[in-house]
Amino acid sequence: MTAADLSTSNLWASLRHLWQDQRVWLASALLVAVLALFDPTQAADSALFAGSALIGTAPFLVLSIVIAAWAGATGADNLIAKAFIGAPLMMIVLAALAGGVSPFCSCGVIPLIAALLAMGVPLSAVMAFWLASPIMDPSMFVLTAGVLNMEFAVAKTMAAVGLGLFGGLIVHLMARGGALSDPLREGIGNGGCGGSKIRAPKPVVWRFWEKPERRAKFASNALTTTLFLAKWLTLAFLLESLMLAWIPAETVTSALGGTGLIPIAMATLVGVPAYLNGYAALPLVGGLIDQGMAPGAGMAFLVAGGVTSIPAAMAVWALARPQVFALYIGLSLTGAFASGLLFQLWGMA
Repeated sequence: MTAADLSTSNLWASLRHLWQDQRVWLASALLVAVLALFDPTQAADSALFAGSALIGTAPFLVLSIVIAAWAGATGADNLIAKAFIGAPLMMIVLAALAGGVSPFCSCGVIPLIAALLAMGVPLSAVMAFWLASPIMDPSMFVLTAGVLNMEFAVAKTMAAVGLGLFGGLIVHLMARGGALSDPLREGIGNGGCGGSKIRAPKPVVWRFWEKPERRAKFASNALTTTLFLAKWLTLAFLLESLMLAWIPAETVTSALGGTGLIPIAMATLVGVPAYLNGYAALPLVGGLIDQGMAPGAGMAFLVAGGVTSIPAAMAVWALARPQVFALYIGLSLTGAFASGLLFQLWGMA
């Protein structure tokens, strides 16, 4: 390869990374620009709506950012390794609980799963963590309580842990019959940014501020989390403003309102392709509930979308064998529907 070819390759790589980092901001900017061109009044209303919503959720954003930065700076996420030691059923319980509160970044979950499976951790415990982890974490709990309400946050946490337990137990029963003995695709190893936490867990440094490198990590994590939340919530609030402006309340009510099984089932299925991001989905669901969406349907949407969103599903497909992927999707959708139904019944009690 010549120097010119190498330079061109580096340029394209830089542009690709820049696009990946900034595409959400670009989507928001493009959305506002298109609105300004065709409907200037709505563009101004949407920008004002997004700004006001960001200010309104700022206290919860700050708290969630601090939690995420603290977890990374102290190494508290290393505690997750303790969930995968012991008897199979106890491992499932601990893995589901760990998944429901784990502060892992999205880039760490899939490599972590590969590391666990490559090390011989039973698929039942891994599945319990795998299903619970995308749904809830400390930052998500705080934001859910702020954007929706505390009852929703508690119920979503219970749904995360319950889904993990449900999936882990199902896989455990299947594995006892000899199924799913080799879950990873050929060539998938135990690398990745999350795998080292299991291979060589390090002690937690609670007084992180005493070490310059951990103070720097806290600042870096805080900045990264701030930019991540800001870009996704900005896009979410812009989309929510359009949803409120353009989707009649009676349409939402007729499709996803009411207390029957159909709205919950529809929300479960719609959550798969329509889900943007765990944080971005919160204001969208809040707006839909204001428009008449049944709370149970909202819960089903959040749970199904969190586990089976298209990016997450693609990552699972790349990692696991087809039968494991199919089981993952089936457990996710079944658990999401059950979570929505139980939440609906809870609200009616």
